[in-house]
Amino acid sequence: MPRQIALLRGVNVGGKKKVAMAKLRALTEELGYRDVRTYVNSGNVVFSGRRRSAKHLESALAEAFGFDVPVVLRTRDELAAVLEANPLRKVATDSAKYLVVFCAEKASTDLDAKDFAPETFVVRGREVYLWLPGGIGTSPLAKVLANKPLGAGSTARNWRTIEKLLELADDL
Repeated sequence: MPRQIALLRGVNVGGKKKVAMAKLRALTEELGYRDVRTYVNSGNVVFSGRRRSAKHLESALAEAFGFDVPVVLRTRDELAAVLEANPLRKVATDSAKYLVVFCAEKASTDLDAKDFAPETFVVRGREVYLWLPGGIGTSPLAKVLANKPLGAGSTARNWRTIEKLLELADDL
């Protein structure tokens, strides 16, 4: 059974859409998945089991928690490929300020990275790599992207979180 990673969007942010990680793990197990682990309180779930659509998890989450939670899924190997690609390795020196936006479908944008220097981004398939040297809170690029999505069903994680999720996926 493949290891998978579910990335939930917008949970436990600013006291909204509260999802207890223990309840999330229990729900994931009730859906028939095994070896379920969560990482930090922002909705990262690593599990083994038959591949199903993100919609399957989204429906279960809506029923259990009473609100919609978009989910982006990646397999262990897909997540490893994201880390391996690392197109900004020469400039991204702080893993907390290096983010990847995971999209449900192929990502696209008409933005020009040069317009945001020293911030930058690279679009690769269903992922967008973002280098935000001043942090996300004051980032002009992040502000524009919040209002101009890169693709359907997207959510971002910092590099440190992605590395940890791969460790969890590999730790059986």
